[in-house]
Amino acid sequence: MTTTATRDPRRWWILVVLCLSSLVLVIDSMALTVAVPDMTAGIGASAQDTQWILDSYILVFAGLLLTSGSLGDRFGRRKVMLIGLLLFGAASLAAVFCTTPGQVIGVRVAMGVGGALIMPSTLSILITVFDERERNKAMAAWSSVSMLGLVGSPVLGGVLIDHFSWHAIFLVNVPVVALAIVAGITLMPESKAPWQKPDPLGALLSAAGMTALVWWIIEIPQQGAFGGRSTLTVAVAVLALAGFVVWENVTDAPMVPLVLFKHRNFSGGSLSLALVQIGNGGLLLVLTQYLQFVLGYSPVKAGLAFVPLAVAALGANIVGAQAAAKVGNRPLVLAGMVAMAGSFALLATVTTGTGFAVPAAALGLLGVGAGLAMPAAVGALMNTIPADKAGVGSALNDTVQQAGTALGIAILGSLLTSGYTRHMPAAAPDEARHSIAGALAAAHGDTGLIRTAREAFTTSMSTTFTVSAIGVLAASAVAAVLMRDTKPSADPATAEAPQLVA
Repeated sequence: MTTTATRDPRRWWILVVLCLSSLVLVIDSMALTVAVPDMTAGIGASAQDTQWILDSYILVFAGLLLTSGSLGDRFGRRKVMLIGLLLFGAASLAAVFCTTPGQVIGVRVAMGVGGALIMPSTLSILITVFDERERNKAMAAWSSVSMLGLVGSPVLGGVLIDHFSWHAIFLVNVPVVALAIVAGITLMPESKAPWQKPDPLGALLSAAGMTALVWWIIEIPQQGAFGGRSTLTVAVAVLALAGFVVWENVTDAPMVPLVLFKHRNFSGGSLSLALVQIGNGGLLLVLTQYLQFVLGYSPVKAGLAFVPLAVAALGANIVGAQAAAKVGNRPLVLAGMVAMAGSFALLATVTTGTGFAVPAAALGLLGVGAGLAMPAAVGALMNTIPADKAGVGSALNDTVQQAGTALGIAILGSLLTSGYTRHMPAAAPDEARHSIAGALAAAHGDTGLIRTAREAFTTSMSTTFTVSAIGVLAASAVAAVLMRDTKPSADPATAEAPQLVA
């Protein structure tokens, strides 16, 4: 039987459902960053409350990814994804009625659980529905929608806050979730792996280890890598993750097939994507502050400034999907990562007098690089995952990238803050030396302090983007050394058909 014969005729409609499901996660994450000032003022949240509102979601999401991927393989990927969507939508609706920081934190925890159920299922369903010949095109479309959400959500968030309130940031999730659930039930077939014994110890160790690891990364800017309680946190992470690796290698029914890392494309793709995410981690955090605090953009205008990134990424996704069938994934990964490193190097040249022309060109170049490299890297590593491990394999990929993103935000955020403080004069007001936002608030028309703060910020920003460029170059070196080219077979009969359950 050929793959063509087993292809689901509704597969492109199924892709729409998968895109909607992942889009809601991107919209929520990015739009919330715009809503934080209004939300914290509305519920009387302290700085610590605000940190927990943002971090509680990340901790739960990262901690449960591997377990939820395994649940999808065992009980059905569509079923797990729909449960995740239902939970995410219900928690979003509940957020509309929150009046205290504790309630918002509780809602964010529930959304983290829902997000962890959704994310691995979308990618695992994609690789089981699309064969190797069409997978790059599907992956490019999936990545394009996520990129549009990444760029468009801050704009959407700004508009909603201007016209309504911070509650609208959560309410907008509800209709998207409802549409995804209805379409999922109507259009999507079930897929799952053959039954195997549960691995509760593996699930417990992975959840504890990943939660502790991400918690440690998040606290690095405040506690230091080994200061305060950080030493205990990183010890828990190391012990739990080491125990997880040992256990998965000795148990007869491992939750996660660590043997995947013996495949050069999987290990090379995962490690290079993690390094790219470290470099990308601080992009929006840093550049959004430059646009608003140095160039004086409004939140909506700052969001619109990322349009070159989205347009270039969309175009590169289309070109890359066509080129992968001819040249393979490896050249696209290398070319894309070099372009991304070049964009960060260009951003490192920005000063207070640069304006927006250079950042716009850099964002366009970044979009080209990301559009070529990211789908190709994910496609290369996902092609190595057997159909019966699609859920936990995609979760493993998601987990590595989440850890890279968290580490990037921690490292680059710390570099930006410490560099800014170092370049501010000792005589400046205390609040002005901690952040550019504090300096602008404390200036009270003092143009000298404003100019000094903006110069300190852009100098520190240059250092941050230089580190980003180095990180992405390191990712390209890893990809060059470890990855091997594989092209889709001309004979569709060679591809393995996924197990679909009506």
